[in-house]
Amino acid sequence: MKIRIEVDKEIQEDEVIIRCKQLNDDVSNIQKALTDILSKKTQIIFYKNNSEYYIPLSEILFFETEESSISAHTIDNIYQVKYKLYELEDILPNNFMRVSKSTILNIDYIYSITKNLTSSSVVEFQNTHKKVYVSRHYYKLLKFKLLEKRR
Repeated sequence: MKIRIEVDKEIQEDEVIIRCKQLNDDVSNIQKALTDILSKKTQIIFYKNNSEYYIPLSEILFFETEESSISAHTIDNIYQVKYKLYELEDILPNNFMRVSKSTILNIDYIYSITKNLTSSSVVEFQNTHKKVYVSRHYYKLLKFKLLEKRR
């Protein structure tokens, strides 16, 4: 395996590309390691009542809009964040994905998806009663991302 770094002062944003003959465990491990490193750079402050909380993003199940604020849900708590959903989309790591107009979820916590042909599908998480609805528009993208994650 070769490792090559190219410096280009013209690019706007850093990008890591992995080229491989086939996707194997080594390549998947490199991808996961890079994703983990990049996700640790993102630090979001969470609020509840008058307190600030510094929770790892890996504990967040999903973000959703509630009236005029954004809530972050863990297995057993709800916190507020001072971002808009579109801002969160830009700063969250790859394991987070928008699944409706009002929700971004952490695909690492998906326990089941119940598909509904006529309306939103339902995502359930393990060890909690919380559920998220996936709009028909995002359903295929979510399935693709889950398939990609398995490889």
